[in-house]
Amino acid sequence: MSASTALRTYLDFEKPILELENKVAELKALQQEGKGPQIADEIAKLEQKAKAALTDTYAKLTPWQKTLVARHPERPHALDFINALIEDFTPLAGDRYFAEDEAIVGGLGKFRGRSVVVLGHEKGSDTQSRIKHNFGMARPEGYRKAVRLMDLADRFRMPVITFVDTPGAYPGIGAEERGQAEAIARSTDACLQLGVPIIAVIVGEGGSGGAIAIATANRILMLEHAIYSVISPEGAASIIWRDSNKKEEAATNMKITAQDLDQLGVIDAIVKEPTGGAHRDRESVVIATGNAVHRMLSEFDGKSPDEIRRQRHDRFLSIGRG
Repeated sequence: MSASTALRTYLDFEKPILELENKVAELKALQQEGKGPQIADEIAKLEQKAKAALTDTYAKLTPWQKTLVARHPERPHALDFINALIEDFTPLAGDRYFAEDEAIVGGLGKFRGRSVVVLGHEKGSDTQSRIKHNFGMARPEGYRKAVRLMDLADRFRMPVITFVDTPGAYPGIGAEERGQAEAIARSTDACLQLGVPIIAVIVGEGGSGGAIAIATANRILMLEHAIYSVISPEGAASIIWRDSNKKEEAATNMKITAQDLDQLGVIDAIVKEPTGGAHRDRESVVIATGNAVHRMLSEFDGKSPDEIRRQRHDRFLSIGRG
């Protein structure tokens, strides 16, 4: 088994691919050690078979399988996009009311020559960082920080870019005591009132009001295997059927995939992922996302604050009317 294969996390439906890639790695190791015959042809055949299996599997993912891909632990998160796309990024912390919430990261920087404000849910990439960022589940102070930064963007005429990746806002007692619902509502309202363009990218999970609080945007992009929904499939199954095991049925009926939401007019564009998902080639998906954001921002060059606001309002009011 190669180092890359050994370190990669495979989902349950990817097990046939894992077996093929492990076999390729074993044969390559034998070849390098000189312990086996000349097996280059066999390696090439197996590599082609593994590639075909990967392509075929990802071409027909079910909504539930897409949910698993959207939650993949190695998928790029907000800070991966920010570090790669935003120059001179300066993080800003705190809501000036209660505390700093690291589930939402934000700050100032430059995106392809433009000064911008950037916000995003950060899930973390290992146990320590996941705990630090509360698995991307923001508390009220996170949304109040988002409002503070959006006000700053409006004042200094800087576009806003957001990277959405959260299972939902944090449902803890403390969060509820500090006004979680009100904070989400005010963040959503701040998005609607902006006189500068806001571009949102659903990079993993777009869960409930916790997502829409920073995704009420002029343009909404989704990565090909991301999901966007009012509730998780497990939560919907528990409410509708009182059986979380019906999560796959719920995922299908809820229309949570980028492809479904594009057809329904909820999102504006899909950013294609590499074969096998964003986690297999993080660099290429970051570049593709940057290109899509740049293209969308350019559509608002020269537009007045009132025109930008009106387009955003009309965009959401038109959903479901087609």
